[in-house]
Amino acid sequence: MATVELRFSALPEHVRTARLVAAAVARRAGVDEAVLDEVRLAVGEACTRAVGLHQSNGVDAPVRVALIEDEKQFSIEVGDEAPRSAPGDRVPGARPGAGDELEAEGEDEMGLAVISGLVDDVEVTAGESGGLIRMRWPTTPAPLLP
Repeated sequence: MATVELRFSALPEHVRTARLVAAAVARRAGVDEAVLDEVRLAVGEACTRAVGLHQSNGVDAPVRVALIEDEKQFSIEVGDEAPRSAPGDRVPGARPGAGDELEAEGEDEMGLAVISGLVDDVEVTAGESGGLIRMRWPTTPAPLLP
């Protein structure tokens, strides 16, 4: 199992680099060429989401991206360190700026919907220490050279 790890400051300009690296590693891992655009777009959405969560929560830690090449699949994990609370913990209108939080949640849900539309095998987890989006694609083994 080969793994490439990226860590970048939560700035929008770094998302493009993550997309390019993800596409290059996916190609080398054997992901079908027809799917590479979906890989690029899904990684862009996941990284943009993580950057937004870091910025809106004042998190200084870097966004983490792991590109994992297994025998029959290629996985990408995008992690953030923005804390999440259970939806029931919030009281609407309890503090100023609650509308901004609801707007951010709507954008978050939209990003997750886009990712789900691009990737058949996606898993999203979140908790007090941050969140993780795990995406998987099948690979075809490289032909053996004579």
